[in-house]
Amino acid sequence: MAEAGLSISDEPRGSVREADNPRQSLLARFGPDQPLPLDCGVDLSPFQIAYKIYGTLNPARSNAVLLCHALTGDQHVASEHPVTGKLGWWETMVGPGKPIDTNRYFIICPNVVGACMGSSGPSSTNAKTGKPWGLDFPVITIRDMVRAQAMLLDHLGIGSLFAVAGGSMGGMQVLQWAASYPDRVFAVLPIAAATRHSAQNIAFHEVGRQAVMADPEWRGGRYLLEGTNPRRGLAVARMGAHITYLSDAALHRKFGRRFQDRSNPTFSFDADFEVESYLRHQGISFVERFDANSYLYLTRAMDYFDLAADYDGVLANAFKGTTARFCVISFTSDWLFPTSDSRAIVHALNASSARVSFAEIVTDKGHDAFLLDEPELLAIVRGFLGSAGKARGLDEAR
Repeated sequence: MAEAGLSISDEPRGSVREADNPRQSLLARFGPDQPLPLDCGVDLSPFQIAYKIYGTLNPARSNAVLLCHALTGDQHVASEHPVTGKLGWWETMVGPGKPIDTNRYFIICPNVVGACMGSSGPSSTNAKTGKPWGLDFPVITIRDMVRAQAMLLDHLGIGSLFAVAGGSMGGMQVLQWAASYPDRVFAVLPIAAATRHSAQNIAFHEVGRQAVMADPEWRGGRYLLEGTNPRRGLAVARMGAHITYLSDAALHRKFGRRFQDRSNPTFSFDADFEVESYLRHQGISFVERFDANSYLYLTRAMDYFDLAADYDGVLANAFKGTTARFCVISFTSDWLFPTSDSRAIVHALNASSARVSFAEIVTDKGHDAFLLDEPELLAIVRGFLGSAGKARGLDEAR
């Protein structure tokens, strides 16, 4: 896939050129004169955002699409990941001729603040101490992530977005964008998302956090300074979380009760079953690309998210007066963010007189369906963006 790059230091603001190295991310750095005000009351400064861009920004600067990644995602949405060597997390959706078409749209995918793939987070260096932040990094929220993304767009000279899209934690960011910057977004696409976490979701996250913190190698969050790594705890956290991304039907279809490379049980605690081996692989591979403290910070950000609470407890007030077009999508087998969560979003949008369409896709793939090759999802996204593009006049703006 052809990728474009923005050189902040060498090129005119907002200019587009081919990336020198498609595997590398671009960096936007913000100095002491541009602090990021956080909900916890701290100004983060200096800080940086790592991001990837794809496609070409049109002369009218009206075809920009912001993609927001989920908890364990990053900016490598549609290109080879520099750590794992695997394809981007939304390769099914993003690319030439795909629903989010890089021949038509200029796509920006930033790594959220608090993460671990180049954006400022607990594993990055604290400029005041010269050491990794660790748990001294301030606690961030979904709104903080979005506020930083808005600063990135300002940095790139992009005043408004044609669309903002994402699933799960990315969908939370999408909804926050619609609430915080209604005049900067034309089309809004939250997928498999909610305006707040359920008690059950918070409980699952707490189990994962406790698994990380119980690992002796975590060292009170100072493992980078002490040369250790809580791999086992983070792997267990990933294993538990991964179960929530799937459905019982999908697990049964994929693994059933089949043994792994054997016909009889070993009468031990080895990975006798295929599903056990699969989860262990998920845990081991995850720790190679993700920081344990970032996992704590991002899960906490999701837990704190409660959009209605910021608007006197009335969700419709978050979208009051919006002129954006919305397409809300859920999946029948998603029990992490069930369809009832999406319907609550739709009801609030209807109450605020917003333009909204809604689709519940029948699938047994669970929450992860938004990342997979789901034909109905691809068709809906293509149709929604195509219709919004006509209304936006993108063809005329080329």
